[in-house]
Amino acid sequence: MNLSRLFSLSLATSALAVITPHVCLAEIMLASPFTDHAVLQRDLPIPIWGHGTAGEKITVTFHDQKQQTTVAPDGRWSVNLSPMPADARGADLSIIGQTTIILHDVVVGEVWLASGQSNMEWPLNLAWNGKEEVANANLPLVRHLRIEHSPADSPATAVKTSCWQPATSETAGSFTAVGYFFANALAAKLNVPVGIIHSSWGGTPIESWLAEPVLRTTKAWPRFNAEWQVALKVFPEKQADYPALDAAWRKADEVSRATGKPNTLPWPHPPIGPGTAYAPGGLFNGMIAPLVPYAIRGALWYQGESNVGRAGEYAELFPAMIRDWRKTWGQGDFYLLYVQLPNYADGNASGRQWAELREAQNAALKLPAVGVAITIDVGEPGNLHPTNKQPVGERLAAEAEASVYQLPLEGSGPTFESATRERSAMRVKFTHAKNLFTRQDSVPGFELAGSDRVFHAANAVIEGETVIVSSPDVPAPVAVRYAWTNSPDVSLYNGAQLPAAPFRTDNW
Repeated sequence: MNLSRLFSLSLATSALAVITPHVCLAEIMLASPFTDHAVLQRDLPIPIWGHGTAGEKITVTFHDQKQQTTVAPDGRWSVNLSPMPADARGADLSIIGQTTIILHDVVVGEVWLASGQSNMEWPLNLAWNGKEEVANANLPLVRHLRIEHSPADSPATAVKTSCWQPATSETAGSFTAVGYFFANALAAKLNVPVGIIHSSWGGTPIESWLAEPVLRTTKAWPRFNAEWQVALKVFPEKQADYPALDAAWRKADEVSRATGKPNTLPWPHPPIGPGTAYAPGGLFNGMIAPLVPYAIRGALWYQGESNVGRAGEYAELFPAMIRDWRKTWGQGDFYLLYVQLPNYADGNASGRQWAELREAQNAALKLPAVGVAITIDVGEPGNLHPTNKQPVGERLAAEAEASVYQLPLEGSGPTFESATRERSAMRVKFTHAKNLFTRQDSVPGFELAGSDRVFHAANAVIEGETVIVSSPDVPAPVAVRYAWTNSPDVSLYNGAQLPAAPFRTDNW
């Protein structure tokens, strides 16, 4: 856990924590994800659950289905509705016990969980085309449920939420921008309702989203735990000092905005300790566990910035998180689609730490039902939060349409398959490489190295579904890399307008 990186990321995203309050139904007897306008997952058994008085008889009715159960001694009850086809006609979902709860305008379609840190949390109204998108939003098939920031020290059974909201010009501005563009593209292609359960928190590391018992089994645990123990020792003092420091900084920031003069006060780091977003497993406990076992098609994941510099750990933690989420849900290997981190200079455009983290993310591709959206061409080198979220969401949707829904279209950009030495050049072969092209006069981003392991910028020429890479500085190449820096210049696409994925053939 790199605390200094977490602090800097949190500063830029603190405004994202503001949640528009809504009055929700069914907070007493129904689990948190169930409100008016809910989207239920089609073609799968649909768990409906909540709490009540032990021994209380519960009847759940939706369309022509009626299920009955009795509240268990621990106060929990649950039923499973049988799988249903998609249905965009809103209907009532009723739960009758000692009292009656009726949820209105409940539809059946596709449900996706969207999670991660600030670039997933980034709202539509702050996207580069957000104002236009919000003004034109009239998409009753697209719906969004926001999970409030809620860390917990043990797995919670409930979490505060907004209500499910259909996308309108009054509501869409607070949607996750990536999730909105994903859902919009998917709903248009499938013509069914698409619901996004949005549970993310800016500046948070993957350790927060991984259940602590699982985290303790990883190789990363000893180092993480040692740093955590140090943070715990100073937590009471920092927690006591923080309110005054934060108030002073906010006041100075207001003056700075009004006068244009810089705020000279250092931003006060939030205290790190129990009940915070950085506690081991704290966000899994508070923001994932209460959603289980809501039926979903899959999950979208956009996270990794807070783990840059610890690629080796991430390569272990990310697959571990996916396996544990699937095990916890008990729904089998639901799909997990992630965003590979975009180009970002991080103070050194030619550095490699971001390239290493992107490679670490790819360790998840060894698992079944995992896909990736490549965004190496749509970041902003000087901005940790690139505002152009539309291609991110739409590339996730393209991957889902091709892999999850088996539609006859290309969902992936060119992906490295092999590299073969041909005299003084390397021929690189790709999959998903139909109609390769470049948007520049050349194909930048390639590097070659010989046995000395020193990489040099290389020339690249497209030849069918391959690229011929050469360099006068490397007469006998043994390794090739593409887009293997923090913020590379790239321009290699297939006919679906999707970018080639970064890769390297060495492990130096």
